[in-house]
Amino acid sequence: MKIGVIGGGSWGAALAQVSAIDGEDVLLWARNHQVVATINKDHCNPDFLPGIILAPTITATTDLGDLRECDLLLVVTPAQHMRAVLSKAIVGTRPLVLCSKGIEAHSELLMSQVAHELCPDAPIAVLSGPTFAHEVAAGLPTAITLACADTNLANRIATRLAQPHFRPYVSSDVIGAEIGGALKNVFAIACGAVEGRGLGQNATAALIARSFAEMSRFGLAMGAQAETLAGLSGLGDLVLTCTSPASRNYSLGFRLGQGEGVSGSSDAPKHIAEGAFTATVLQKIAARIGVDMPVVDAVCALLASEASIDVVVSALLARPLRTEG
Repeated sequence: MKIGVIGGGSWGAALAQVSAIDGEDVLLWARNHQVVATINKDHCNPDFLPGIILAPTITATTDLGDLRECDLLLVVTPAQHMRAVLSKAIVGTRPLVLCSKGIEAHSELLMSQVAHELCPDAPIAVLSGPTFAHEVAAGLPTAITLACADTNLANRIATRLAQPHFRPYVSSDVIGAEIGGALKNVFAIACGAVEGRGLGQNATAALIARSFAEMSRFGLAMGAQAETLAGLSGLGDLVLTCTSPASRNYSLGFRLGQGEGVSGSSDAPKHIAEGAFTATVLQKIAARIGVDMPVVDAVCALLASEASIDVVVSALLARPLRTEG
């Protein structure tokens, strides 16, 4: 099963590295000509994975047509660009493994819904969980969820990707895996802001717990399974992203908590904090389906510079007393 990777950022390169560990040929597509040239000449991707030597069997290309020879495609473009890239790719009936986390802003669709709209004949799987790309590329232990409605296909893909340090757990709950991956980015911004403001570890722990409650309410309303939300792609990814400066979303929140405006806190284009896109669309969906998400509302207020971190926290603490749940 030859793998093609669509996306030459840190996560795309890390997944290419995992896929090539046993000497398998892997073809990686990237838009940036310099990234492609450097991978092919020097077997590295210093802008995205500094210090990592990539397997010599990884070849890069700027031509999506070259992926025709691949049996399986890992789609690792930023969520807001996935539609544009897939619309130019020739997919047919080949399985797509979606590795991008987010909700498309203009359509309010999950990534699997976007992919199904563009590639109706392709089986869709989702790869999501607590994964920092540099650790995966360096061979550090990682567990992840691989969700697909066709569990036989999921098991075949898991077998192909599995390594001693990279363990996929198979699930049939595509929606649950996607929701966990998308929502944790928003909550990581909140946790980064709390840390940036110096509000303490008690506040961070409470915020993670309440964020998980919001994730669960929203996920169940959207048809996700509670077990998935409590697993690697839900709670696991939430904890990782909400507690580490290595998270782009946490880092964005941290700078907001220190008083920087959004314009001064935005990451460079090559390092997108996806939660900034997801927050507002998530707020709209939650309002439409009647799910209360005060932490999401707080993040939206911060991103829009409608309130300071102190005002946002005070508003959360002043909410009416209620039973936990």
